[in-house]
Amino acid sequence: MNIRSLTRGDGVVIGAAVVLFIASFLDLSGYDCPSGVDCSRFNSPNAWDSLGLLMSVYLAGIIGAALVIVGRLTPGRKVAGLDIGQFGAAFTVFALWTAFWTIIDVNNAGAGLILGLLSAIVLAAGTIAGPLIPALKAPLAGAPRPPQAAQPPYGAQPSQGYGYPGAQQPPYGAQPSQGYGYPDGQQGQPAQADPAQAQAQAAPQGGAAPAGDFTPFWFAVPVARPLYGEDGAPNPIAELAPGTWYLAVEQRGQGLIAQTQDGRRGVLQDTTGIQRG
Repeated sequence: MNIRSLTRGDGVVIGAAVVLFIASFLDLSGYDCPSGVDCSRFNSPNAWDSLGLLMSVYLAGIIGAALVIVGRLTPGRKVAGLDIGQFGAAFTVFALWTAFWTIIDVNNAGAGLILGLLSAIVLAAGTIAGPLIPALKAPLAGAPRPPQAAQPPYGAQPSQGYGYPGAQQPPYGAQPSQGYGYPDGQQGQPAQADPAQAQAQAAPQGGAAPAGDFTPFWFAVPVARPLYGEDGAPNPIAELAPGTWYLAVEQRGQGLIAQTQDGRRGVLQDTTGIQRG
């Protein structure tokens, strides 16, 4: 599960579900106490005293919100061919439908019904409009900074070892520098190479970078986007979530070969609006 895949719309859904749970403990109906009458012995029932209303409005809305959030955290899970988040959306709409007609049928609705209806409206609206409105599609938690290379202490020179960006690596097949004990007898001086080979090695250094040169970089997507397999299969192998950094390792046409945090690699076909690290 990736908590950073939650959006602001998911935050609205969670908040509405919490308020709906609180409303289930409030009075379903209200009444005016006549003057001179002790009304403390009259207790108005709440949703927990009516099983049908509790299951069809309050718990149905809470279960729907839970399914929507679980579907967001674990994309790809399906029940009877439908995404688990679609089941959650159906539950929230059903809870709103029942709450609306229940409050119309009651003569003097109490705080439990009124707050329950308002919560059901927000819950259903957040579930349906969350994936559609750009403001609600923004990540709930900010994206972390991409991994940074360790910096050397102040005044120290960075090591120029293998793989260091500033280190000059010999071309493939070339001989390393000839130090003490090499045939030319000169310490730290390279051996004399063939003139044609030296000219071939010097050509790329003075010109532009060769075609197809790609430098891996970290990136984050603005919205959830599918990651397809490198074999061209139509079904996605993973979903890139906003608020998480991924590593682009190769260019594939207009897309990128991206690597997820668990090591899976695939093709990101839609690269519009990605944020480079």
